[in-house]
Amino acid sequence: MQKMRHGIKPINVLPLGFVFIILTGALLLMLPISSRDGASLPFINALFTATSASCVTGLVVVDTGTHFTLFGQIVILILIQLGGLGIMTISMILFSMTGRKISLHDRLSMAEGLGESRLQGIVRLARGALLVTAVFELLGAVLLSFQFIPDYGVFRGIWFSVFHSVSAFCNAGFDLLGGYRSMTIYQSNPFVLFIIMGLIVAGGLGFGVIINVRQTRGFRRLRLHSKIVLVGTLFMIVAGTLLFLWIEYENPKTIGNLPLFDKIVNSLFQSITLRTAGFNSIDQLALHDASKGVGILVMLVGGGPAGTAGGLKITTVFTLMLAARAYIRGQFDTVIFGRTISLEQVRRALTITLLGVIFLLGMATMLSFSEQDMPAGSLGLLNQLYEATSAFCTVGVSTGVSAAGSSVTRVLLILLMYAGRVGLVTVAMSLVEGTTKEVVLHYPQEEILIG
Repeated sequence: MQKMRHGIKPINVLPLGFVFIILTGALLLMLPISSRDGASLPFINALFTATSASCVTGLVVVDTGTHFTLFGQIVILILIQLGGLGIMTISMILFSMTGRKISLHDRLSMAEGLGESRLQGIVRLARGALLVTAVFELLGAVLLSFQFIPDYGVFRGIWFSVFHSVSAFCNAGFDLLGGYRSMTIYQSNPFVLFIIMGLIVAGGLGFGVIINVRQTRGFRRLRLHSKIVLVGTLFMIVAGTLLFLWIEYENPKTIGNLPLFDKIVNSLFQSITLRTAGFNSIDQLALHDASKGVGILVMLVGGGPAGTAGGLKITTVFTLMLAARAYIRGQFDTVIFGRTISLEQVRRALTITLLGVIFLLGMATMLSFSEQDMPAGSLGLLNQLYEATSAFCTVGVSTGVSAAGSSVTRVLLILLMYAGRVGLVTVAMSLVEGTTKEVVLHYPQEEILIG
């Protein structure tokens, strides 16, 4: 694709846009007005926090609720909202409000940001995404205020309600409760946990799915994409809940001492938050190793595309599973719900998964090497892999590696968060597009041994 207006190709808008927002956010968080102690936050910590907020991850190196002033918290909230909604979505809404004509370049950039292959209706989808976000975040804030206002007073209660509603719907996982406690203080409060879970799931489905469900009556009339996301989400939530409940049932450091109902609710919360969000109601470091292994798999799958979720995405993983099933059955086409998934989409899913897994394992190995003689190294390889997966899949649950890690570790986690939010394929294509040449020569085909 040739360069378009302003010399920036649409494929480059998303990566460059996130870099600009992250750097701007880091500079604002470094201002003395952002910190309660009046001191400037070190650049690496400000950059880490801005990246985590913009990439809607939730990993932190300083406690959000106690370190940052109201100004600093507002900066973080804006970064979360920009990262959750998408840079181009917000830009297009502003352009349309001012009456500016939206060009083909803008539409292509917005489609890239929303993960859409179709340009038709892309502006309408952006407006729908904004409306969906506003409705869910407002509803979440109102419901949370019934708990937070009695707990923290009117002003703080309203601010806490808004902040946590936005953070939950955008799957960011940032909290203001202090002491790195996240939702552990509401471990036995199903009212708060279910509101947070509802917001997480809604944000993780993707804007297109929510709009499609709202406009379509009946499951059979939904788009194939929506069907896969909904069925995949339900399957992952139920499977994760049952596995965590089974493994952690008698663990006194997590849910072992809770009543049965609270055990089920917290297992459900763990399953949902690991998909994309980063809130936690139980101590992640205290989990059994088997639970951490399950957690890594759940995080890798992630949520739905074109939303606020991270991970490889449900559609990517399920497309590969369906393609594998078709191959085992001796079928050429990948079929689900009476529809065929194109070979091009199967290849894209395979590319995303392969690049993602290789990148994650490589970065986790580098992280482990950098921390072998440091405090975070004492946490062990599994906890480091858990943290790396949490960063790459923009989840945000932590075993303490981020807070205890060195500057090198934080740089590695920053790269993981950025690559996970923007997408490895998008980054790779933005780097190589324009250097590839059209293939005009086809070589003879020859078989090799596989497996």
